[in-house]
Amino acid sequence: MICSLSNLSENDLKAINQLEKEINVPLLAFSCHDIKPAILTDDALAKLEQLEKTLGFSLVAVNA
Repeated sequence: MICSLSNLSENDLKAINQLEKEINVPLLAFSCHDIKPAILTDDALAKLEQLEKTLGFSLVAVNA
């Protein structure tokens, strides 16, 4: 399973902002998905890791 920040609708964002004000705590919204990781060759993994360093993101290789 992998989780990432959610894409929120305007109504979702309003509801979260309202609750943040009520409880005086910032909230993050995550969406989780069942995935199967891909098996990478050493060369492919090295390329993925290099791109992660270049972009400043974490990348996850998954089976389609």
